Amino acid sequence: MVDVRLENVTKRFGDVAAADEVTFRAEEGQFFTLLGPSGCGKTTILRIVAGFTMQDKGDVYFGERLMNDVPPHRRNTGLVFQTYALWPHMRVFDNIAFGLNLRKTPKEEKERRVNEVLNLTGLKGLERRLPSQLSGGQQQRVALARALVIEPQVLLLDEPLSNLDAKLRVQMRTEIKSIQKRLAITAIYVTHDQEEALSISDEIAIINEGAVQQIGSPRSIYEDPRNGFVAGFIGLANFLRGRISEIDGTRLSATVTTVEGVDIEAELMMDEDWEKELNVIASVRPEAMVVYDHGSAPRGGNRIDGRVRLTSYLGNRVRYEVETGWGETLRADIYNPRHQHIHGEGEKVSMVFESKDVKLIRLE
Repeated sequence: MVDVRLENVTKRFGDVAAADEVTFRAEEGQFFTLLGPSGCGKTTILRIVAGFTMQDKGDVYFGERLMNDVPPHRRNTGLVFQTYALWPHMRVFDNIAFGLNLRKTPKEEKERRVNEVLNLTGLKGLERRLPSQLSGGQQQRVALARALVIEPQVLLLDEPLSNLDAKLRVQMRTEIKSIQKRLAITAIYVTHDQEEALSISDEIAIINEGAVQQIGSPRSIYEDPRNGFVAGFIGLANFLRGRISEIDGTRLSATVTTVEGVDIEAELMMDEDWEKELNVIASVRPEAMVVYDHGSAPRGGNRIDGRVRLTSYLGNRVRYEVETGWGETLRADIYNPRHQHIHGEGEKVSMVFESKDVKLIRLE
């Protein structure tokens, strides 16, 4: 096992910075995910790690070894691509063994290692089939097995599940994480799917326009976004712009007066400095909102009144889009709605949320 470290890596294509001073460290045995919207540069960063793309400046390390001038075939990385890139005329066994053949691995050793990954990836019994005789999930396993059979130090995965249906994606991401942990291999995974990243990652780097926006555990990324992009990209969030009008240092709380004149109470983090008149965004997740009939909300907490514009029944939850008195639409998610009244479109409601569920984000 090795850790993978990037220090101030930059890559430009003309005027576009696909990687902009990118710095992060994937620890030994860690499942590290690059997450961001399409075109944000995450695949370019992965290709730099693999050696297929050369950075304009900055350094890439595997452990203490500087990899800048090491060609791709000497970096000992296993790659799984978005398109599985299987040889259509080769059977499963030969597709998996392809990298071992290039390395001139002895026959007995090759058979042993291929059989090991066939068992590991649940492909035993399919080794004589052609790719055209496999399902999408089985083809994805072959691509993964081919990457693992060479016993790489680092496993690189570039949106490997994007061609699968939703149910199979959930199954396969669990299997990939299980195999990665069993082998204790360092993995760097690229995806634009937020749920996928949150469910399988040890640590996530949020990428936008080639730059790292925030690095942290899935929980810290979701619960403590450092800027408006992260808050809006990870999950859903309601944004209320305003300024800090009061600070209570004793209770570590602040009052934010929105541009529409609504006062919102927010708890403050002890390790951050806040001051009055600071312009901020008050971010509230939809699941923090509790929806009541208009006028029946209990006292205490923050309250915003509005009218239901859209009700979406999603099985395990109901999502309301509520239009406020000043014309803004806020979202509220109510889970386990089976025994609850579902508010219809046009109904007046009150949304209540606690100060601890308000995240303040400084406006630049």
